[in-house]
Amino acid sequence: QVQLVESGGGSVQAGGSLRLSCEASIYTPEYTYSSYCMGWFRQVPGKEREGVAVIGSDGSTSYADTVTGRFAISKDNAKNTLYLQMNSLKLEDTAMYYCAADRTARCICTGGYCYTHEFGSWGQGTQVTVSS
Repeated sequence: QVQLVESGGGSVQAGGSLRLSCEASIYTPEYTYSSYCMGWFRQVPGKEREGVAVIGSDGSTSYADTVTGRFAISKDNAKNTLYLQMNSLKLEDTAMYYCAADRTARCICTGGYCYTHEFGSWGQGTQVTVSS
């Protein structure tokens, strides 16, 4: 079992930056944080949750086409913390951002799809609002 808590969301003007954090508490002692595929996803009312970026147990990263070059996912295994650095924010980036984890999910994003349904542990979300 993994408990995830996101933070760092807020309101920002278009073109600005935000850094989201996700702190994990692992309650399955036989697994370590580094063994998980971790990801960031986002959702707006009335639409399905979409993948943003994922990072594998080996540190490999993959991004949705819409954020490539602007967002960067990273993690600190020693702190059990996942990060999402968001630069050059656009109005369409406004959404509730969720952190997720899974040991067996396919840890890659293809054309914006990051196998959302394969992630089993989710945080409560943090709101990001981009304005003009």
